[in-house]
Parts: sequence; C-alpha cells; structure tokens
Amino acid sequence: MSERATFTRMEESTADDWRKIAGEYAPFVKALPERLIAHLKLLEGDYGGFPVDRYTHSLQTATRALRDGRDEEYVVCALLHDIGDTLAPFNHFDVASAILKPVVSEANLWMVQHHGIFQGYYFFHHLGLDRNLRDQFKGHPHYARTEEFCALYDNPAFDAKAETLPISEFEPMLRRVFAQPRNSIYKAAMAAE
Repeated sequence: MSERATFTRMEESTADDWRKIAGEYAPFVKALPERLIAHLKLLEGDYGGFPVDRYTHSLQTATRALRDGRDEEYVVCALLHDIGDTLAPFNHFDVASAILKPVVSEANLWMVQHHGIFQGYYFFHHLGLDRNLRDQFKGHPHYARTEEFCALYDNPAFDAKAETLPISEFEPMLRRVFAQPRNSIYKAAMAAE
C-alpha cells in the first residue's frame, strides 16, 4: 500500500503530506486516458433514439476528422465532444470542454464548448427552438471553425454504414494530447517533479 497523508483538514496538512500526495498524482494523471476511454465506452449501446449509439457517433466523428487530415488535438476533441452525454444531458458540451480545457488550444476549446448550439442548426427547428441560435456568435474568431466542425464531422456522424475506426486507433493520440497540460493551475507543480 502506498503512503498516505495523515491530516483530517487540509489546513493541517504538511509538506510531507503533499510529498506523499504528489507521489500518487503522477500515476493518477498518467491513467487519465484509460479513464476517459472507459467513460466513452459507457456511451456504447446508448442510442437515445438516434440511428447509432453515442459511442459510435463519437468514434465516427473522430474518424471523419482524422480521415480529413485534422491534427491530433482536433481529432481528440472530435472523439470527446459528447463524452458528457451520460452525466450532463442538458449541457454535455460543458463537461467535454471542462475535460479538454487543460490540454487544448483556445480555438478547439471554444469549438467544443459551443458545438451544442452550432449543431442545433440542423435540428432545433424540429423542437420549437431557434435553429439560428448560433448567430449570436457571428463575428467571433472561432465561429467558422465551430460551424465547420458540426457540418463536416458532428452532423454527418450518425451513419451506421460509415467508416468508424475502433478506439484503439485513437488511444495513442489521446495519450499524447493529455500528456502535457498547458492550461492548468497545477502546471508549475507538475513541471517541478
């Protein structure tokens, strides 16, 4: 068994306690891709009325982006864009963007954060919503990127006959993207290790 801190309140913690915690932190962070894959697999078999299950949709969105020559970070965003569906059906994009925020560019983060509104262009009118809700963001530097993501990758990724690569195809890039956080308050502490 690994060493454990002994405090009962953080204000009572010591540098030695945090040395022990830091020793556990690195392996925990390194295992994040496995936890993300396990959570993605929770979407398997969850159709929610759609033509393909949410797992297939995620893989297919990433497959389309990969085949179109997008960089690894973009492909990982495509893979994880709907990972929040099981935990946050009213704001799944917030969950995905929170997961991705430490490791992706501002442009990709904004794209994932807003894809739910942009994807609505294709179906909101069937629900009595304004399909042009995305227009509130016209003029934003990442508007076109997000519009394109939905048009090319998210919107058409409900085809049971389309190419859908297995998760093993995306695992190495998921590991690489999550290996180096760039937007985290813990970045400096991790660099000191």
